[in-house]
Amino acid sequence: MLMHPQFDPVALRIGPLAVHWYGLMYLAGFAMFVWLGRRRLRHEPYRTMGWQPRDVEDMLFWGVLGVILGGRLGYVLFYKPLEYLAEPWRVFAVWEGGMSFHGGLLGVLLAMAWWARRQRRPWLQVMDFVAPCVPVGLALGRVGNFINGELWGRPAPPELPWAMVFPQAGPLPRHPSQLYQFALEGVLLFVLLWLYARRPRRTGQVSAAFLLGYGTVRFVAEYFREPDAHLGLLSLGLSMGQWLSLPMVLAGLALGWWAGRRPATQETDHVRS
Repeated sequence: MLMHPQFDPVALRIGPLAVHWYGLMYLAGFAMFVWLGRRRLRHEPYRTMGWQPRDVEDMLFWGVLGVILGGRLGYVLFYKPLEYLAEPWRVFAVWEGGMSFHGGLLGVLLAMAWWARRQRRPWLQVMDFVAPCVPVGLALGRVGNFINGELWGRPAPPELPWAMVFPQAGPLPRHPSQLYQFALEGVLLFVLLWLYARRPRRTGQVSAAFLLGYGTVRFVAEYFREPDAHLGLLSLGLSMGQWLSLPMVLAGLALGWWAGRRPATQETDHVRS
């Protein structure tokens, strides 16, 4: 049985300015998106369709807005709607914390739809570009959760070698679910998506793989993560995270079926016959 190291959540203090580890993880995630995006430009169809490094930087700008606005609004609507309805001004109190991945995903989808429209590019082609670059950022976010000692796991058997006590959660040993999510929705999903996206695919297939892959691994990881205290387990013994992941799995299956049935065209899909 292990003890959580109780890291200082502040990485650096410069006078009155405090730089938090979680903020640094966000910045590292954005930097990795640019680095991976520029390598993604070497893949088809982007290599031969005029995509430029500045496109990656533009997508990052709009994507950051989507993550922040969507993540915050998603948390408000999915997790604490009545609380924020009673005090709507607290929606803007972002320093209190509270972000939702699923809300952030919806925000990114809308932001990329806006960018694709401005650039006159197919929206699904843009999302196929973005999808393999996302899991590394998710992995870094889970590292931030672990450093902060938040979003801990459910109680674990004491004999589990990596069971960990999080003092904020009491004396019980727990699953370090942040590290499970780091491995599943971060490292594993990145490797699978990156390898899958390196080969020419029909438009929409990479996005479908992301939706199906993330929804599946998040659903599994939620069995080891402590449900939100104010929500607990919902219908069928599932957590809110699991209920929000199910539509992703269904959407991934539907999009993959639709993309697979579309005829391949040289101009849009670049699938070798």
